[in-house]
Amino acid sequence: MIPNDPVMLLSFINTQLRDNYTSLELLKEGLSLSEEEMKAIIEKLEVIDYKYNEALNQFK
Repeated sequence: MIPNDPVMLLSFINTQLRDNYTSLELLKEGLSLSEEEMKAIIEKLEVIDYKYNEALNQFK
């Protein structure tokens, strides 16, 4: 369900945050992700220089 490619993952996560979840924590709960899975997603996005911006609720 969750893309493995970092660019596709970025698009998927930001779309989910925009359309369905008001925070990264709610996204984690809504997609039933473990802490380790969420950490892996964040690390994968950081590799392509995207970090979560809480004020904007997106990876930028």
